[in-house]
Amino acid sequence: MDIFKKCTAHSIADEARERGIYPYFHALESRQDVEVIMEGKRRIMLGSNNYLGLTVSQDVIDAGLAALKQYGTGCSGSRFLNGTLRLHQELEAKLAKFLRKEDVVTFSTGFQSNLGIISAIVGRGDYVICDRENHASIYDGCKLSYGTMLRYHHSDMEDLEKQLKKVPDEAGCLIVTDGVFSMGGDIANLPEIVRLAKKYGARVMVDDAHGLGVIGEGGRGTASYYGLEDDVDIYMGTFSKSLASLGGYMAADARVCDYVRHTSRPFIFSASITPASCATAIAALEHLEAHPELVDSLQHISAFFRQQLLDRGIKIRMSDTPIIPIYTYEPIETLTIAKQLYDAGVYVNSSLPPAAAPHECLLRTSLMATHTEELVTEAADIIQKVLGENGLC
Repeated sequence: MDIFKKCTAHSIADEARERGIYPYFHALESRQDVEVIMEGKRRIMLGSNNYLGLTVSQDVIDAGLAALKQYGTGCSGSRFLNGTLRLHQELEAKLAKFLRKEDVVTFSTGFQSNLGIISAIVGRGDYVICDRENHASIYDGCKLSYGTMLRYHHSDMEDLEKQLKKVPDEAGCLIVTDGVFSMGGDIANLPEIVRLAKKYGARVMVDDAHGLGVIGEGGRGTASYYGLEDDVDIYMGTFSKSLASLGGYMAADARVCDYVRHTSRPFIFSASITPASCATAIAALEHLEAHPELVDSLQHISAFFRQQLLDRGIKIRMSDTPIIPIYTYEPIETLTIAKQLYDAGVYVNSSLPPAAAPHECLLRTSLMATHTEELVTEAADIIQKVLGENGLC
């Protein structure tokens, strides 16, 4: 059989194109902000992970320009060899201090961070236990490791304990969970995860890609939110969301970080973060430290928008984060509504299987600290009108 046969089979993407509701690869023509120009028209942006709105902050932009002029466009090598700049070391030191961990390792992307951390830590004979709604990069990191992966039902602590009981006493075990789940916006039950980890001798890793800058003291993330900073062994996160740049990181004890630096193939064999991306991440982190009230602003506008939707009779998946999913149930219906919203001037993301459960498709909306009440009220009015026309409110 031709290996390319799968490429020509009819797919939901083909059906969406045929119906004129294909939702992907819309081209931005402006900065990533609360309002954007996308394909020639103004849209209210409710589909970005730019939680603090720092992609348009002048101090962050200036830092990137200065690094570009000083260091050039790229590093042309891995961190392991010629690709380490003082900027990388500065970013790692500042982030370690902010997160109250001994050390930080930076990776070129957030996705690569999970690949690099899990595949290095989880070896042959080890076990890694995952929440079923963890991010795809966690699953791929597990596949890249030589360990055995077990999964537990989403946020089901009884099921987590069942999986822990399957791990042999002599085997190492790492529990990996999203801190803030990227589709639902709910927060992991970290206190119970930590309790069970201690009971069964496991270690805990939290993917805080959607937690950094969003929850916790000064935006320090999920462990800080629960007061468990000393009980989480590894933090993973990204620079592409709250820190308005590109790249990822691991924060842990110094010996663990040193081990990953010398054993992680995705780290050793990838080019390092570009100078401009590194400098903008530093500047964004400094901006967050200087303006912790941004986290409060983000929580306020998120709560305001959530209430606006509820007041209009719109069924949402409840959360305490800026990620506010709206139920649309079926794939084609979801894509149709997303297209109608797009045409009406609101950009949202469609969440379809496998990112959502069958018959529980969602429109994923997400807020920025820089959204205004006036702007999100306008968006809520448009959402109400479109959903009403489709019999969903």
